[in-house]
Amino acid sequence: MNTEISNKSLLERRNAILPRGLGVAFPIFAERAQNAELWDVEGKRYIDFVAGISVLNTGHSHPKITQKVHEQLDKFSHTAAQIISYESYVSLAEKLCALAPIGGAKKAVFLTTGAEAVENTIKIARASTGRHGVISFVGGWHGRTMMCMGLTGKVVPYKNNFGPMPASIYHALFPAPELGVTEQQALESIEMIFQAAIHPTDVAAIIVEPVQGEGGFHQLTPSFAQSLRCICDTHGIVLIFDEVQTCFGRTGTLFASEQLNVEPDLMTCAKSLAGGYPISAVIGRSEIMDAPQPGGLGGTYSGNPLACVAALAVIEVIEEEGLLQRSQVIGDKMAAFLTALDSKKIANIRHKGAMLAFDMVDNKGQPDPVATTELKAAVFEQGLLLASCGRHGNTIRIMVPLTVSDDVLLEGLNMIKSAL
Repeated sequence: MNTEISNKSLLERRNAILPRGLGVAFPIFAERAQNAELWDVEGKRYIDFVAGISVLNTGHSHPKITQKVHEQLDKFSHTAAQIISYESYVSLAEKLCALAPIGGAKKAVFLTTGAEAVENTIKIARASTGRHGVISFVGGWHGRTMMCMGLTGKVVPYKNNFGPMPASIYHALFPAPELGVTEQQALESIEMIFQAAIHPTDVAAIIVEPVQGEGGFHQLTPSFAQSLRCICDTHGIVLIFDEVQTCFGRTGTLFASEQLNVEPDLMTCAKSLAGGYPISAVIGRSEIMDAPQPGGLGGTYSGNPLACVAALAVIEVIEEEGLLQRSQVIGDKMAAFLTALDSKKIANIRHKGAMLAFDMVDNKGQPDPVATTELKAAVFEQGLLLASCGRHGNTIRIMVPLTVSDDVLLEGLNMIKSAL
Protein backbone atom coordinates (compact mmCIF):
# COMPACT_ATOMS: atom_id res chain seq x y z
CA MET A 1 0.00 0.00 0.00
CA ASN A 2 1.28 3.44 -0.93
CA THR A 3 0.48 5.74 1.99
CA GLU A 4 1.09 8.88 -0.08
CA ILE A 5 -1.89 8.32 -2.38
CA SER A 6 -5.55 7.49 -1.85
CA ASN A 7 -8.47 6.50 -4.04
CA LYS A 8 -9.96 9.96 -3.53
CA SER A 9 -6.81 11.84 -4.54
CA LEU A 10 -6.30 9.65 -7.61
CA LEU A 11 -9.94 10.05 -8.61
CA GLU A 12 -9.58 13.83 -8.41
CA ARG A 13 -6.51 13.67 -10.63
CA ARG A 14 -8.32 11.34 -13.02
CA ASN A 15 -11.36 13.61 -13.33
CA ALA A 16 -9.15 16.62 -13.95
CA ILE A 17 -7.12 15.09 -16.77
CA LEU A 18 -9.24 12.38 -18.47
CA PRO A 19 -12.33 13.05 -20.63
CA ARG A 20 -15.74 12.30 -19.13
CA GLY A 21 -16.45 9.93 -22.00
CA LEU A 22 -14.01 7.48 -20.43
CA GLY A 23 -16.28 6.27 -17.65
CA VAL A 24 -15.21 4.14 -14.71
CA ALA A 25 -17.34 1.65 -12.81
CA PHE A 26 -15.69 1.87 -9.38
CA PRO A 27 -14.02 4.80 -7.54
CA ILE A 28 -10.94 2.77 -6.61
CA PHE A 29 -7.45 2.27 -8.02
CA ALA A 30 -5.76 -1.11 -8.20
CA GLU A 31 -2.50 -1.72 -6.39
CA ARG A 32 -2.19 -5.47 -6.96
CA ALA A 33 -4.31 -8.48 -7.87
CA GLN A 34 -4.05 -12.25 -7.69
CA ASN A 35 -6.41 -14.83 -9.16
CA ALA A 36 -9.95 -13.63 -8.26
CA GLU A 37 -8.92 -11.01 -5.70
CA LEU A 38 -7.81 -7.40 -6.04
CA TRP A 39 -6.42 -4.87 -3.54
CA ASP A 40 -6.75 -1.11 -4.00
CA VAL A 41 -4.15 1.56 -3.18
CA GLU A 42 -5.59 1.87 0.32
CA GLY A 43 -5.18 -1.85 0.99
CA LYS A 44 -8.85 -2.87 0.81
CA ARG A 45 -9.51 -6.32 -0.66
CA TYR A 46 -12.15 -6.99 -3.31
CA ILE A 47 -13.46 -10.19 -4.84
CA ASP A 48 -13.47 -9.75 -8.60
CA PHE A 49 -16.61 -10.98 -10.37
CA VAL A 50 -15.87 -8.75 -13.39
CA ALA A 51 -12.38 -10.00 -14.33
CA GLY A 52 -11.57 -7.10 -16.61
CA ILE A 53 -14.89 -7.69 -18.46
CA SER A 54 -14.25 -11.42 -18.94
CA VAL A 55 -10.60 -10.95 -19.88
CA LEU A 56 -9.16 -12.91 -16.95
CA ASN A 57 -10.60 -16.40 -17.29
CA THR A 58 -7.21 -17.63 -16.02
CA GLY A 59 -7.26 -15.10 -13.17
CA HIS A 60 -5.10 -12.11 -12.34
CA SER A 61 -1.34 -12.68 -12.75
CA HIS A 62 -1.37 -16.42 -13.39
CA PRO A 63 2.21 -17.53 -12.60
CA LYS A 64 2.71 -19.62 -15.75
CA ILE A 65 1.53 -16.84 -18.05
CA THR A 66 3.61 -14.26 -16.20
CA GLN A 67 6.70 -16.47 -16.46
CA LYS A 68 6.31 -16.92 -20.23
CA VAL A 69 5.91 -13.18 -20.75
CA HIS A 70 9.02 -12.48 -18.64
CA GLU A 71 11.00 -14.94 -20.75
CA GLN A 72 9.85 -13.30 -23.98
CA LEU A 73 10.48 -9.80 -22.62
CA ASP A 74 14.11 -10.73 -22.03
CA LYS A 75 14.41 -11.60 -25.75
CA PHE A 76 12.44 -8.82 -27.49
CA SER A 77 9.10 -7.07 -27.03
CA HIS A 78 8.24 -5.94 -30.57
CA THR A 79 9.25 -6.19 -34.21
CA ALA A 80 5.89 -5.63 -36.00
CA ALA A 81 4.79 -8.99 -37.35
CA GLN A 82 4.48 -7.73 -40.92
CA ILE A 83 8.07 -6.44 -40.83
CA ILE A 84 9.91 -9.28 -39.04
CA SER A 85 7.87 -12.27 -37.94
CA TYR A 86 8.53 -14.63 -35.03
CA GLU A 87 7.79 -18.24 -34.25
CA SER A 88 5.21 -17.64 -31.51
CA TYR A 89 2.89 -15.89 -33.99
CA VAL A 90 2.94 -18.92 -36.28
CA SER A 91 2.60 -21.39 -33.39
CA LEU A 92 -0.42 -19.58 -31.99
CA ALA A 93 -2.10 -19.47 -35.40
CA GLU A 94 -1.50 -23.21 -35.80
CA LYS A 95 -2.94 -23.90 -32.35
CA LEU A 96 -6.07 -21.80 -32.86
CA CYS A 97 -6.77 -23.22 -36.30
CA ALA A 98 -6.49 -26.74 -34.88
CA LEU A 99 -8.88 -25.87 -32.03
CA ALA A 100 -11.45 -23.71 -33.85
CA PRO A 101 -14.80 -25.39 -34.62
CA ILE A 102 -14.52 -24.85 -38.38
CA GLY A 103 -13.98 -27.75 -40.79
CA GLY A 104 -11.44 -27.91 -43.59
CA ALA A 105 -8.40 -25.73 -44.18
CA LYS A 106 -8.19 -22.70 -41.91
CA LYS A 107 -6.00 -19.64 -41.42
CA ALA A 108 -5.70 -17.05 -38.65
CA VAL A 109 -4.52 -13.47 -38.31
CA PHE A 110 -3.86 -11.54 -35.12
CA LEU A 111 -4.88 -8.02 -34.17
CA THR A 112 -4.80 -6.09 -30.90
CA THR A 113 -8.41 -5.52 -29.75
CA GLY A 114 -11.76 -7.23 -30.13
CA ALA A 115 -13.10 -4.32 -32.15
CA GLU A 116 -10.14 -4.57 -34.49
CA ALA A 117 -10.86 -8.27 -35.00
CA VAL A 118 -14.49 -7.51 -35.84
CA GLU A 119 -13.46 -4.77 -38.28
CA ASN A 120 -11.20 -7.23 -40.06
CA THR A 121 -13.90 -9.91 -40.37
CA ILE A 122 -15.99 -7.35 -42.27
CA LYS A 123 -13.02 -6.41 -44.48
CA ILE A 124 -12.33 -10.08 -45.21
CA ALA A 125 -16.00 -10.88 -45.90
CA ARG A 126 -16.33 -7.92 -48.26
CA ALA A 127 -13.12 -8.84 -50.09
CA SER A 128 -14.26 -12.45 -50.41
CA THR A 129 -17.79 -11.75 -51.66
CA GLY A 130 -17.39 -8.44 -53.49
CA ARG A 131 -20.46 -7.25 -51.57
CA HIS A 132 -21.01 -4.44 -49.06
CA GLY A 133 -23.98 -5.18 -46.78
CA VAL A 134 -23.73 -6.52 -43.23
CA ILE A 135 -26.53 -7.74 -40.97
CA SER A 136 -26.07 -7.69 -37.19
CA PHE A 137 -28.56 -7.90 -34.34
CA VAL A 138 -30.42 -5.68 -31.90
CA GLY A 139 -28.64 -5.83 -28.56
CA GLY A 140 -25.43 -7.03 -30.14
CA TRP A 141 -22.11 -5.60 -29.01
CA HIS A 142 -19.13 -5.45 -31.36
CA GLY A 143 -16.95 -2.55 -30.21
CA ARG A 144 -16.38 1.20 -30.22
CA THR A 145 -14.70 1.89 -33.59
CA MET A 146 -16.91 3.45 -36.26
CA MET A 147 -17.74 0.19 -38.06
CA CYS A 148 -18.21 -1.62 -34.77
CA MET A 149 -20.44 1.13 -33.39
CA GLY A 150 -22.55 0.72 -36.50
CA LEU A 151 -22.77 -3.04 -35.98
CA THR A 152 -23.59 -2.66 -32.27
CA GLY A 153 -27.31 -2.81 -31.59
CA LYS A 154 -27.50 -0.31 -28.75
CA VAL A 155 -27.56 3.49 -29.12
CA VAL A 156 -26.94 4.92 -25.63
CA PRO A 157 -24.15 5.43 -24.72
CA TYR A 158 -22.27 3.83 -27.59
CA LYS A 159 -23.65 5.58 -30.69
CA ASN A 160 -25.28 8.72 -29.35
CA ASN A 161 -23.62 11.93 -30.65
CA PHE A 162 -21.20 9.99 -32.89
CA GLY A 163 -23.22 9.72 -36.10
CA PRO A 164 -23.66 9.22 -38.91
CA MET A 165 -22.93 5.52 -38.66
CA PRO A 166 -21.28 3.63 -41.56
CA ALA A 167 -23.56 2.68 -44.42
CA SER A 168 -24.80 -0.79 -45.41
CA ILE A 169 -25.40 -2.06 -41.86
CA TYR A 170 -28.80 -3.52 -40.97
CA HIS A 171 -30.11 -4.79 -37.63
CA ALA A 172 -32.31 -7.85 -37.23
CA LEU A 173 -34.10 -8.90 -34.05
CA PHE A 174 -32.21 -11.26 -31.75
CA PRO A 175 -34.38 -14.10 -30.40
CA ALA A 176 -34.50 -13.89 -26.60
CA PRO A 177 -37.36 -15.36 -24.57
CA GLU A 178 -36.44 -13.01 -21.69
CA LEU A 179 -37.28 -10.09 -24.01
CA GLY A 180 -40.29 -11.70 -25.66
CA VAL A 181 -38.66 -12.15 -29.08
CA THR A 182 -39.18 -15.52 -30.75
CA GLU A 183 -36.96 -17.18 -33.33
CA GLN A 184 -39.72 -16.84 -35.89
CA GLN A 185 -39.94 -13.09 -35.29
CA ALA A 186 -36.17 -12.79 -35.64
CA LEU A 187 -36.17 -14.71 -38.92
CA GLU A 188 -39.04 -12.57 -40.21
CA SER A 189 -37.01 -9.45 -39.39
CA ILE A 190 -34.16 -10.74 -41.57
CA GLU A 191 -36.60 -11.40 -44.38
CA MET A 192 -37.95 -7.87 -43.95
CA ILE A 193 -34.41 -6.51 -44.36
CA PHE A 194 -34.12 -8.47 -47.60
CA GLN A 195 -37.45 -7.09 -48.80
CA ALA A 196 -37.18 -3.47 -47.69
CA ALA A 197 -33.52 -2.54 -47.29
CA ILE A 198 -30.98 -4.67 -49.20
CA HIS A 199 -31.13 -7.62 -51.57
CA PRO A 200 -29.45 -10.74 -50.16
CA THR A 201 -27.05 -10.84 -53.12
CA ASP A 202 -25.61 -7.55 -51.84
CA VAL A 203 -25.05 -8.84 -48.29
CA ALA A 204 -21.46 -9.79 -47.50
CA ALA A 205 -21.92 -11.07 -43.96
CA ILE A 206 -24.18 -11.82 -41.03
CA ILE A 207 -22.41 -11.32 -37.69
CA VAL A 208 -23.75 -12.61 -34.38
CA GLU A 209 -22.54 -13.36 -30.85
CA PRO A 210 -23.13 -16.94 -29.62
CA VAL A 211 -24.06 -15.27 -26.32
CA GLN A 212 -24.79 -11.55 -26.39
CA GLY A 213 -22.41 -9.74 -24.05
CA GLU A 214 -23.46 -6.15 -23.47
CA GLY A 215 -26.94 -7.11 -24.70
CA GLY A 216 -27.66 -9.14 -21.57
CA PHE A 217 -26.11 -12.63 -21.93
CA HIS A 218 -28.95 -13.82 -24.16
CA GLN A 219 -28.04 -17.12 -25.81
CA LEU A 220 -28.05 -18.02 -29.47
CA THR A 221 -29.84 -21.36 -29.82
CA PRO A 222 -28.60 -24.20 -32.05
CA SER A 223 -31.84 -24.00 -34.05
CA PHE A 224 -31.48 -20.27 -34.77
CA ALA A 225 -27.79 -20.72 -35.56
CA GLN A 226 -28.77 -23.42 -38.05
CA SER A 227 -31.32 -21.07 -39.60
CA LEU A 228 -28.62 -18.43 -40.05
CA ARG A 229 -26.32 -21.04 -41.60
CA CYS A 230 -29.06 -21.96 -44.09
CA ILE A 231 -29.71 -18.31 -45.00
CA CYS A 232 -26.00 -17.73 -45.57
CA ASP A 233 -25.58 -20.90 -47.64
CA THR A 234 -28.63 -20.06 -49.76
CA HIS A 235 -27.45 -16.54 -50.59
CA GLY A 236 -23.65 -16.88 -50.53
CA ILE A 237 -23.31 -14.81 -47.34
CA VAL A 238 -20.38 -15.17 -44.92
CA LEU A 239 -21.47 -16.23 -41.43
CA ILE A 240 -19.39 -14.63 -38.65
CA PHE A 241 -19.49 -15.68 -35.00
CA ASP A 242 -18.17 -12.90 -32.77
CA GLU A 243 -16.57 -14.79 -29.88
CA VAL A 244 -14.61 -11.88 -28.43
CA GLN A 245 -16.22 -12.41 -25.01
CA THR A 246 -17.37 -16.03 -25.21
CA CYS A 247 -14.07 -17.65 -26.19
CA PHE A 248 -11.51 -19.55 -24.13
CA GLY A 249 -13.66 -21.37 -21.64
CA ARG A 250 -16.11 -18.75 -20.43
CA THR A 251 -19.11 -20.83 -21.58
CA GLY A 252 -17.73 -24.26 -20.64
CA THR A 253 -16.17 -25.02 -24.03
CA LEU A 254 -13.13 -23.37 -25.58
CA PHE A 255 -15.45 -21.62 -28.05
CA ALA A 256 -19.16 -21.14 -27.35
CA SER A 257 -19.99 -22.04 -30.96
CA GLU A 258 -18.93 -25.62 -30.22
CA GLN A 259 -22.28 -25.94 -28.43
CA LEU A 260 -24.26 -24.82 -31.48
CA ASN A 261 -23.30 -27.63 -33.90
CA VAL A 262 -23.02 -24.97 -36.59
CA GLU A 263 -19.77 -23.91 -38.23
CA PRO A 264 -19.17 -20.24 -39.01
CA ASP A 265 -17.05 -19.12 -41.94
CA LEU A 266 -15.15 -16.59 -39.83
CA MET A 267 -14.88 -16.11 -36.09
CA THR A 268 -13.29 -13.63 -33.72
CA CYS A 269 -11.71 -14.17 -30.34
CA ALA A 270 -10.03 -11.77 -27.91
CA LYS A 271 -10.48 -10.87 -24.20
CA SER A 272 -9.33 -14.04 -22.36
CA LEU A 273 -7.27 -15.24 -25.32
CA ALA A 274 -4.04 -14.06 -23.66
CA GLY A 275 -5.03 -13.74 -20.00
CA GLY A 276 -4.90 -9.95 -19.87
CA TYR A 277 -2.38 -9.18 -22.60
CA PRO A 278 -3.82 -7.32 -25.61
CA ILE A 279 -4.35 -9.57 -28.60
CA SER A 280 -7.29 -10.63 -30.76
CA ALA A 281 -7.72 -13.07 -33.61
CA VAL A 282 -9.73 -13.74 -36.73
CA ILE A 283 -9.93 -17.41 -37.67
CA GLY A 284 -11.64 -18.64 -40.80
CA ARG A 285 -11.82 -20.77 -43.88
CA SER A 286 -8.62 -20.46 -45.90
CA GLU A 287 -10.29 -19.47 -49.16
CA ILE A 288 -12.11 -16.60 -47.41
CA MET A 289 -9.16 -15.52 -45.27
CA ASP A 290 -6.95 -15.30 -48.38
CA ALA A 291 -9.30 -12.85 -50.15
CA PRO A 292 -7.60 -9.58 -49.04
CA GLN A 293 -4.52 -8.56 -51.04
CA PRO A 294 -1.06 -8.58 -49.40
CA GLY A 295 -0.86 -5.59 -47.08
CA GLY A 296 -4.64 -5.48 -46.67
CA LEU A 297 -4.43 -6.96 -43.16
CA GLY A 298 -2.16 -6.11 -40.24
CA GLY A 299 -1.35 -3.37 -37.76
CA THR A 300 1.66 -2.02 -35.92
CA TYR A 301 1.06 -3.89 -32.66
CA SER A 302 -1.03 -6.73 -34.11
CA GLY A 303 0.00 -10.11 -32.72
CA ASN A 304 2.53 -8.62 -30.29
CA PRO A 305 5.09 -11.29 -29.25
CA LEU A 306 4.40 -10.83 -25.52
CA ALA A 307 0.71 -11.48 -26.11
CA CYS A 308 1.41 -14.43 -28.42
CA VAL A 309 3.43 -16.30 -25.79
CA ALA A 310 0.83 -15.39 -23.17
CA ALA A 311 -1.93 -16.88 -25.35
CA LEU A 312 0.06 -20.07 -25.87
CA ALA A 313 0.44 -20.30 -22.09
CA VAL A 314 -3.30 -19.72 -21.59
CA ILE A 315 -4.07 -22.70 -23.82
CA GLU A 316 -1.77 -24.85 -21.67
CA VAL A 317 -3.29 -23.57 -18.42
CA ILE A 318 -6.85 -24.26 -19.59
CA GLU A 319 -5.91 -27.85 -20.42
CA GLU A 320 -3.67 -28.55 -17.41
CA GLU A 321 -6.09 -27.10 -14.85
CA GLY A 322 -9.27 -28.46 -16.43
CA LEU A 323 -10.80 -25.01 -16.75
CA LEU A 324 -13.45 -26.02 -19.30
CA GLN A 325 -14.94 -28.45 -16.80
CA ARG A 326 -14.35 -25.93 -14.02
CA SER A 327 -16.35 -23.34 -15.97
CA GLN A 328 -19.33 -25.66 -16.07
CA VAL A 329 -19.03 -26.43 -12.34
CA ILE A 330 -18.82 -22.73 -11.44
CA GLY A 331 -21.82 -21.87 -13.60
CA ASP A 332 -23.94 -24.64 -12.09
CA LYS A 333 -22.94 -23.63 -8.54
CA MET A 334 -23.80 -19.98 -9.11
CA ALA A 335 -27.12 -20.78 -10.75
CA ALA A 336 -28.08 -23.17 -7.93
CA PHE A 337 -27.11 -20.63 -5.27
CA LEU A 338 -29.11 -17.81 -6.86
CA THR A 339 -32.12 -20.03 -7.51
CA ALA A 340 -32.12 -21.15 -3.87
CA LEU A 341 -32.38 -17.53 -2.74
CA ASP A 342 -35.93 -17.53 -4.14
CA SER A 343 -35.78 -13.75 -4.38
CA LYS A 344 -38.65 -11.91 -6.04
CA LYS A 345 -36.10 -9.31 -7.20
CA ILE A 346 -34.29 -11.88 -9.38
CA ALA A 347 -35.64 -13.23 -12.67
CA ASN A 348 -34.36 -15.13 -15.69
CA ILE A 349 -31.23 -16.74 -14.27
CA ARG A 350 -29.35 -17.96 -17.33
CA HIS A 351 -25.91 -19.27 -18.05
CA LYS A 352 -23.63 -21.20 -20.34
CA GLY A 353 -20.75 -22.42 -18.25
CA ALA A 354 -19.55 -19.56 -16.05
CA MET A 355 -21.09 -16.90 -18.30
CA LEU A 356 -24.05 -16.15 -16.03
CA ALA A 357 -26.58 -13.36 -15.77
CA PHE A 358 -29.84 -12.59 -14.04
CA ASP A 359 -32.35 -9.74 -14.31
CA MET A 360 -33.39 -7.41 -11.50
CA VAL A 361 -37.14 -6.78 -11.52
CA ASP A 362 -39.68 -4.82 -9.48
CA ASN A 363 -42.76 -6.19 -7.71
CA LYS A 364 -44.60 -6.24 -11.05
CA GLY A 365 -41.85 -8.23 -12.74
CA GLN A 366 -40.71 -5.26 -14.82
CA PRO A 367 -37.04 -4.33 -15.41
CA ASP A 368 -35.62 -2.45 -12.43
CA PRO A 369 -32.38 -0.65 -13.34
CA VAL A 370 -32.47 1.33 -10.07
CA ALA A 371 -32.39 -1.87 -8.02
CA THR A 372 -29.57 -3.10 -10.26
CA THR A 373 -27.49 -0.03 -9.48
CA GLU A 374 -28.29 -0.32 -5.78
CA LEU A 375 -27.23 -3.99 -5.72
CA LYS A 376 -23.89 -3.21 -7.35
CA ALA A 377 -23.29 -0.39 -4.87
CA ALA A 378 -24.25 -2.54 -1.88
CA VAL A 379 -21.95 -5.43 -2.77
CA PHE A 380 -19.14 -3.00 -3.60
CA GLU A 381 -19.29 -1.69 -0.05
CA GLN A 382 -18.90 -5.29 1.14
CA GLY A 383 -15.92 -5.84 -1.14
CA LEU A 384 -17.36 -7.41 -4.32
CA LEU A 385 -16.94 -6.10 -7.87
CA LEU A 386 -20.05 -6.78 -9.94
CA ALA A 387 -21.09 -5.56 -13.41
CA SER A 388 -24.37 -4.93 -15.19
CA CYS A 389 -25.52 -4.89 -18.80
CA GLY A 390 -28.66 -5.45 -20.88
CA ARG A 391 -31.03 -3.47 -23.03
CA HIS A 392 -32.86 -2.10 -19.98
CA GLY A 393 -29.79 -1.79 -17.75
CA ASN A 394 -31.24 -4.30 -15.28
CA THR A 395 -29.06 -7.34 -15.92
CA ILE A 396 -26.36 -8.41 -13.49
CA ARG A 397 -23.58 -10.36 -15.21
CA ILE A 398 -20.96 -12.47 -13.49
CA MET A 399 -17.59 -13.13 -15.14
CA VAL A 400 -15.55 -14.53 -12.27
CA PRO A 401 -12.16 -16.08 -13.18
CA LEU A 402 -12.40 -19.80 -13.82
CA THR A 403 -9.47 -20.28 -11.45
CA VAL A 404 -11.43 -18.91 -8.46
CA SER A 405 -11.40 -21.08 -5.35
CA ASP A 406 -14.66 -22.47 -4.00
CA ASP A 407 -14.24 -20.44 -0.81
CA VAL A 408 -13.80 -17.12 -2.59
CA LEU A 409 -16.66 -17.90 -4.99
CA LEU A 410 -19.02 -18.65 -2.10
CA GLU A 411 -17.84 -15.56 -0.24
CA GLY A 412 -18.78 -13.38 -3.21
CA LEU A 413 -22.14 -15.07 -3.70
CA ASN A 414 -22.96 -14.57 -0.03
CA MET A 415 -22.31 -10.84 -0.47
CA ILE A 416 -25.00 -10.81 -3.18
CA LYS A 417 -27.32 -12.70 -0.84
CA SER A 418 -26.67 -10.23 1.96
CA ALA A 419 -27.28 -7.23 -0.29
CA LEU A 420 -30.55 -8.65 -1.57
